[in-house]
Amino acid sequence: MAEFDQYNRWEAQIRQVQLPHWSELPKFDLYMDQVIAFVNDAIGSLGVEAMTPAMINNYVKHQVIIAPIKKKYQTMQLADLLLIGLLKPLFSTETIRHGIDQVTAGDFPKQAYDNFIDVLNEALRQLGKGTAATPAKNLNEKLMQVAVNTIINRIQSEQLLKLIEKPIKKLK
Repeated sequence: MAEFDQYNRWEAQIRQVQLPHWSELPKFDLYMDQVIAFVNDAIGSLGVEAMTPAMINNYVKHQVIIAPIKKKYQTMQLADLLLIGLLKPLFSTETIRHGIDQVTAGDFPKQAYDNFIDVLNEALRQLGKGTAATPAKNLNEKLMQVAVNTIINRIQSEQLLKLIEKPIKKLK
């Protein structure tokens, strides 16, 4: 029963998490160490893997994000890195990039990002309450809902596994 209470406390903490909208992202260019600090601070409370300079350099090298200009990253790259950080444990970087490109093809990047953050923030607020999401009006909205549900299910599963984990005897 103590583990269940601990899980309920964790859920209450997660319901308080609010990921930043586009207008809350820095309006000035950032160097790598600032990007790392910002991204990890924004999504770290959800238990996702911390972003590293090597990861970001790899995303640039494989054209998952646009290369920085004079070693400085802009708002668009920050938004992409936040989304990648949330989705990377679940999907390949190619799938993430393709999804971002598809959603932003029908909507401006700022609006598409804010829509995704709104859906995710609402899902976090409703965690454990059993409230159904607002029905999607189009395929882009449905894609966002499915991705958000996948993120929520992953962080819940990982937390539950941590709480119920018991030592396992190894077979010889």
